Amino acid sequence: MLQTTAALIVFLFPLAYSPGPGNLFFAANAARFGFAATVPANAGYHLATWIVTAAIGLGFVTAIEQVPQLFAVLKTAGALYVLRLAWKLARAGALEGAQQARAASFTDGAVLLVLNPKAYVIIALMFSQFLALEEAGRLRPVLLIATVFTLNNLLAFSVWALAGGSIGRLFQTPGSARKLNTLFGAVLAAVAVWMLLS
Repeated sequence: MLQTTAALIVFLFPLAYSPGPGNLFFAANAARFGFAATVPANAGYHLATWIVTAAIGLGFVTAIEQVPQLFAVLKTAGALYVLRLAWKLARAGALEGAQQARAASFTDGAVLLVLNPKAYVIIALMFSQFLALEEAGRLRPVLLIATVFTLNNLLAFSVWALAGGSIGRLFQTPGSARKLNTLFGAVLAAVAVWMLLS
C-alpha cells in the first residue's frame, strides 16, 4: 500500500504542479484578492475533487463511456464557465473597488472541477494505472487513491495561490491593479480556449 501511494504521488506530481486550468484559476484569484480569499473556492474544488474521484473509481466512468456526448457537454460547459470567470476578472477595477468584484466562492471552485472534463480523463487514467495494483473494485483502495489525489492537488493549488498572492502585492495602485486584472483575465480566457480545443 505504501509503495503504491509513493508511486501515485510521483505520477501525480507533474500533473498537479504544471500550469493548468485549476492552478491558473487560483493564482489569478489570489493575485486579485489575496491568498485567504481563495480558501472557500479551494475547499469547494477539492471537496468536489474527492467526490468525483471516488465516484469515477467506483464506476461513474462507465456512464461517460456509455454516453460519450456527456464528455463533450462537460468540456464545452467547463470552458464557457472559465470564460465567464475570466471576463469578470478582466473587468474588475482597481483594488479599492473590491466591493464591485468578488473572489471566487466555494460554489465556483466546485463547479470548476465538475465542469472540467480533463480532470475526468486524468482521474480515469490514474485508476487504470494504480487500482490494478490493489484489489480492483474494493472500496478501500478507491478511497485511498481519491484521498491522495485530492490532497496532492490541494497542496499544488495552494502553492500556485501563494505565488499569485505574492504577485498581487506588487500591484497595489489603481492602474497596476487594472493591468493585473486584465492580464489574469486573459490568462483564464486562454485556459478556457485550451479546454475547448484540447
